[in-house]
Amino acid sequence: MPIPSALTSMNFDVRWTGLRRVTRLHAPLCWQRWLTDRASLTQHLLNASNGKFRVEVVRQGWARPTRSEALALGIPLRQLALIREVHLLGNDQVWVYARSIIPASTMTGRERQLSHVGNRSLGSVLFSDPTMHRGPLQISRLRLSNQQTVWARRSKFFLSGKPLLVCEVFLPALEQVHYTP
Repeated sequence: MPIPSALTSMNFDVRWTGLRRVTRLHAPLCWQRWLTDRASLTQHLLNASNGKFRVEVVRQGWARPTRSEALALGIPLRQLALIREVHLLGNDQVWVYARSIIPASTMTGRERQLSHVGNRSLGSVLFSDPTMHRGPLQISRLRLSNQQTVWARRSKFFLSGKPLLVCEVFLPALEQVHYTP
């Protein structure tokens, strides 16, 4: 089964571990740099692909976040949020699956633009905003519907003090890509 279709039923309601304890997860060395870097993932993927990078929107719409996502954002469990799911492709391969949870309360004022990112990278929007602050990274292993496990990280971002949650799932095709700081 190809990896992108295996992502459709991925469970994001799993245990996430703070970055300080990443060694307890025994992440292979090839994944540790991807998992722990706090800079723009988009920029790293652009560099690694020699500019052959693109974003493919899988789906975007209003839905309920998972329990884990709602708790991380401090929002009520039944509250709807804008959920954006994308593939990040380098050299026409899906390297990363990203899932962003944007509470309605975040999308006011200038942050209303977050619903109109389209095929642009959300990271390019976040890292160009002078009000952006990133919270601590959390790491997990997720099980795909084909039973394969993959490494993922997530963190809260704040724009003008308003939160959103971004989860990035590193797919097997990225394992062969040279990490460039």
